[in-house]
Amino acid sequence: MCSQYQMKLPLHVVEQAFSHTRFPLRFPLGRPNFEPADRITIGDVAPVVTGVEGPELGQVRFGWKGPSGRPVFNFRSEGRRFDGAVRCLVPASGFYEFTDPQAGQKRKTQWLFTLTGRDWFWMAGVVRDGGFALLTTEPGPDVAPFHGRQVVVLPPDLGAEWLDLTRSESDLLRALPEGSLAARRTFPPTGP
Repeated sequence: MCSQYQMKLPLHVVEQAFSHTRFPLRFPLGRPNFEPADRITIGDVAPVVTGVEGPELGQVRFGWKGPSGRPVFNFRSEGRRFDGAVRCLVPASGFYEFTDPQAGQKRKTQWLFTLTGRDWFWMAGVVRDGGFALLTTEPGPDVAPFHGRQVVVLPPDLGAEWLDLTRSESDLLRALPEGSLAARRTFPPTGP
C-alpha cells in the first residue's frame, strides 16, 4: 500500500484549488514554508487541508499510532461512513507502489503514479490522534496490475467536495477510470 508519496508543488497552487469555492483556504498557524519533497514517508510531517470550519492548511504527521503500536497510514474506505471523521486532503504530485524485485535486484521494484495531464492531485484522508491516514479503495485498472489496493485519488477540482461532502462518499471514494493514472518505474532505473 501507499506508504510513500511525492509532493512537488508550491503553496499557491494548493491555495488556488479553493479559489472557486465560497471559502478560501485559511492558514490558522500562519502560512507554512514547506519545500517540495520527492518522498514523504510514514512519520513525516506534511501539509494537509482539513475542513472543520472551512478549508485550512496545517502540518500533520503521516500516520497515527494504532492499537498494536504500529502506525496506521492507510485506512480502508469501503463499508464506512465518515460523517463524524475529520476529513482531510493530502496534496501530492505522485504516489509510490512497490512490486517484486526485477531479475538480479534485491530491492523491490518501485513505481511512481501520477495523474494523467495534471501536475498534482489530492489523496483523500482522515485525521485522528495527531496523524493522518490515506483512504484506500479497490484498485482501478491503472493500479490493479501493480497492487491489490490503491489510495483514493481526487482531481484538484474535487477536493472541496470531499471536505464538505457535496457529493456522496461512494461517488468520491473510488478508483478513477482507466487511463487516469500513469505509472513510471523509478527503481531500478530504466536507463542512463
